[in-house]
Amino acid sequence: MANNRKAMNKNAEKVAEKMYDPSDYQKNDQLSKGMAVTHEQVSDDYTEGTIDGAIDEVDDNGNLKNHHGKDISNKRN
Repeated sequence: MANNRKAMNKNAEKVAEKMYDPSDYQKNDQLSKGMAVTHEQVSDDYTEGTIDGAIDEVDDNGNLKNHHGKDISNKRN
């Protein structure tokens, strides 16, 4: 149990210390892919500035297919 907790703490520290790097888009490890996706989402949100933008199309692995995705519905129920 203690070894499992140490491993979890080590992984948490790795995530906490990670900063976005443009090369994250080319890397295949889970942390770098997550940073690249998060950067893309923040960048899209900052650039679009509204909720009526379009979502990029990605494949099952989260890799970008194209920038011609679905429009975001802004209808409220």
